[in-house]
Parts: sequence; C-alpha cells; structure tokens
Amino acid sequence: MPIIKNMEVEDIPLHDNATYRTLVGDREGSTPVRLGLQTSPPGFNTGVHWHPYMEIVIVLEGKGRAWIEGEGEEKLIQAGMTMVFPPNTKHWFSVSEDKPMKTYGIHASSKRIVERAPN
Repeated sequence: MPIIKNMEVEDIPLHDNATYRTLVGDREGSTPVRLGLQTSPPGFNTGVHWHPYMEIVIVLEGKGRAWIEGEGEEKLIQAGMTMVFPPNTKHWFSVSEDKPMKTYGIHASSKRIVERAPN
C-alpha cells in the first residue's frame, strides 16, 4: 500500500486562484476513485457544474455556502460538514470568509470529470 505525503504533492491551478492536489488517482485512471485536496481563496465560487458520478466533498477548514439542484435554497457549509452530490446533479459551493476553505473531494470515478453548461 503506498503512503502519500500530502504536502509533497504538487498543486494544480484551478480557476480564480484555487488549487487542487490529486492525492489518489492519476491521468491514466489507474484507481477506481480519485481524492483531491482543494484550497479555495476568499470569494471563490466553483460555478454551477456536475459530474457523471457521485462526488463527496468534506469541508476541512473554512466556511461557505453551497447549492445542490433539487435541495432548495443554498446552505451554510463549514468545517466538519460533508456534501454528497449524486451523479449528474448540478451544484456549486463558495467561500464566504476572509480566509481560504480547504476541502477533500472524493470522485467515484477513475478520472475527474467536471461538466458545465456551454457559455
């Protein structure tokens, strides 16, 4: 079993100054799931998106808001909370404090696929 030193994994830039570290998984899709650590700066919003598989997001640090299609209004999220997004369900989350939010994202897929509506 490999042991991953999370702080030694390279940050990959996302939009609006957020970063993502793939801790489990690779470009070849050699694992049945993917796990990433995302750090999102103050004011960040993922934008409405969805995945063709279940995604689980665990808030490790920070506070924000989240919206899940079919769940009504947006909700407060903070450290110690977990969001479960069913396959093909539109959702977003944002950071509402003046410090970054850190989240673990578990993708029930060998590849991380993010789908968005065309502009």
